[in-house]
Amino acid sequence: MLSCQAYILHSRPYKETSALVDIFTTHGRQRAVLRGARSKRGSSARPFVLLELQLRGRGELKTIASLEVAGSYHLLQGERLFCAMYLNELLMRLLPLADAQPELFAHYELTLHALAQDMQLEPLLRTFEWVLLEQLGYGFSLSHDIGGLPLQPQQWYGLQPESGLSALAQMQPGAFLGADLLALVQTRWQDKQVLQTAKRLMRQALAPHLGSRPLMSRELFLGTKGA
Repeated sequence: MLSCQAYILHSRPYKETSALVDIFTTHGRQRAVLRGARSKRGSSARPFVLLELQLRGRGELKTIASLEVAGSYHLLQGERLFCAMYLNELLMRLLPLADAQPELFAHYELTLHALAQDMQLEPLLRTFEWVLLEQLGYGFSLSHDIGGLPLQPQQWYGLQPESGLSALAQMQPGAFLGADLLALVQTRWQDKQVLQTAKRLMRQALAPHLGSRPLMSRELFLGTKGA
């Protein structure tokens, strides 16, 4: 029996009255069957609510033996809800099963709390993406290139997601100016140019790990913006 705190990442119907849920815990992403998902007990298993669970089973698919609400529900609406859905989708797509990530779990909690407050969205998302990449072993230096040389403000750099930033002979599509990358290191979030650089950089860094399938949370958000 495994006792843990958890957040629901994704849920889908399973058999007649159960649900198959993916949950994020300090022990990593777990997949489990929640029996009686449509009962009062199952109604507590909503995204963005901290739960106290007991998981039973030795294989990849476990059973939720007990479930209690351990924290308050993060009331998220509009853009903030879509942002939280985006975090969950990133974890679903990138986090292997049973890969313990206590630091990432703690940062996810902090990000949910911040989303529930009136904090600026872009820095929250970019920071979470960066922490996710680092914790999964995909991080890279923002102060030195792949040769170990310090970044130069007037130099153009290209991102090689598997290794880091490489100096370019000239400006190319998708390239980054050293000055913008160095400003990003200083987290000058009040600068729109820094926010744009961070967004482009994280898109490029995440792309090879996410694959060609579009993110549903992003599609939904763009759909509402266009409505």
